[in-house]
Amino acid sequence: MPASPLIFLVEDDDSVREAMTGLLRSTGYQVLAFGSAEAFLSARGLTQGACLVSDIQLPGLSGIDLKRRLDAEGARLPVVRVTARTEPALHARAHAAGAICVLTKPFTADALLACVAKGVAGEDSTSD
Repeated sequence: MPASPLIFLVEDDDSVREAMTGLLRSTGYQVLAFGSAEAFLSARGLTQGACLVSDIQLPGLSGIDLKRRLDAEGARLPVVRVTARTEPALHARAHAAGAICVLTKPFTADALLACVAKGVAGEDSTSD
């Protein structure tokens, strides 16, 4: 039986991170969760993941800057962005930086799972 896909989750809000981790695990994904981009980066060899779910606004390195750094290092992880902010320019920046989806909090479980499934499948389409 093949291993379930590994999802990396970077979210600074403890309760949101725990809820998202629980949801993803309940649908069969393995999840490694981190409270900051720096914690994620310091835990490396993390090139074996199927998808990265990241908040945009994080303490320290932002989610957008995290994706740029991963790209510069040659790590090509599909990225799902989540944010409480609704500015169209921010969403456009997130898409331009390679997000396959940008979800505005609060989002539905189905929306998150659909975006992660796109990432795991390697799809390149975007949605809001």
